[in-house]
Amino acid sequence: MIVPEGYTEQEVVDLIMKVCERSAHKYVFYGYTTDDIKQQGFIICLEALQRYVPGNPLENFLAVNLANRLKNFVRDNFITSNTNEDKIKVHQPAQLNNDNSIQNWFEVQSLFLDEMDKKEIIRIIDSDLPARMRLDYLKMSNNIYVPKNRVNEILECIQEILEEHGYYEER
Repeated sequence: MIVPEGYTEQEVVDLIMKVCERSAHKYVFYGYTTDDIKQQGFIICLEALQRYVPGNPLENFLAVNLANRLKNFVRDNFITSNTNEDKIKVHQPAQLNNDNSIQNWFEVQSLFLDEMDKKEIIRIIDSDLPARMRLDYLKMSNNIYVPKNRVNEILECIQEILEEHGYYEER
């Protein structure tokens, strides 16, 4: 392991662990646990030490390098384009837990709906949901991670929309 000047080996390991701990949850996918991403991140950071320029903040260098390498990993392995139909999207980004899904929210609100009601509610939400919330709503609908505060904001808006249309009444 390369130890930059001015650091001990233990300080470098601690910094790497700190950076990996902060970043891992952002890149969790089906088939990859947070621990898997932390381990891969540790290896990425060790490899990056060869390119470290002394004098720059080591933690920032490691964080940026790790984020870029993980983004490239996602791009290369999980993104498909319409022009390359041979490449199959094997994995979808996963929610950290299912508590943020739209379906779970309906169940928590005791809105057990039949198929006709679900289609009608989806039509209403699609037509009434503000454009600024649409992307994150679609992510939630497809079980893709959305930050918790944003999830709460969208669910409150959906609740208001459903109340206006008589599908939900405050308990």
